[in-house]
Amino acid sequence: MSKSKVDYSELVVALQNGNDRKANQLLEELLPRLVDYLKAAMDADEDAAKDCVYQAFADVYEKIREDKIQNEKYIFKYLIRASRNEYIKYVNWDNRYDRSEDDIDHFVEPAKQYEQLLDEERQQILEQCLDELRTKSRKFISYFFEKPYVSTEQAHKHFKISRANVRTKKTRILKKLHECYKRKSRK
Repeated sequence: MSKSKVDYSELVVALQNGNDRKANQLLEELLPRLVDYLKAAMDADEDAAKDCVYQAFADVYEKIREDKIQNEKYIFKYLIRASRNEYIKYVNWDNRYDRSEDDIDHFVEPAKQYEQLLDEERQQILEQCLDELRTKSRKFISYFFEKPYVSTEQAHKHFKISRANVRTKKTRILKKLHECYKRKSRK
């Protein structure tokens, strides 16, 4: 989850100087971070978050072109605020006829924000680790993920291998997944 800290003021300079390559490079990192922010902090769904971030960036881009950004050092905070405001407008417009007081200021608690991001990141890492397994091992362990309460007896009958082999194979694959997860989560 840790990403290197990037000085996004370079984005303002790149856009003002017409350096599309640098601007695109920075935007590839920046825009997904803004989407993740809306998903975690505002409980936005993926599509709404993307729409709001892109609209916010389009608005900020116009300000950059008009040279109305006073301190490019704070561009990331400015984009977060613009994305958040765009999402609030989106929610208000989307719920304009059936809105209650509670819905207007719907925010996810900070602890839940963190958990949502962690769960999402863990899931992505697990999927990467599963992809690294051999096909037979992936199918074997996926059986247990799909049926978490399956007994060794049921797995023994399903795979037509001894109970001891079920336990051994499951333990070895889980160990590989655990090692892979530890390796990838440190990056």
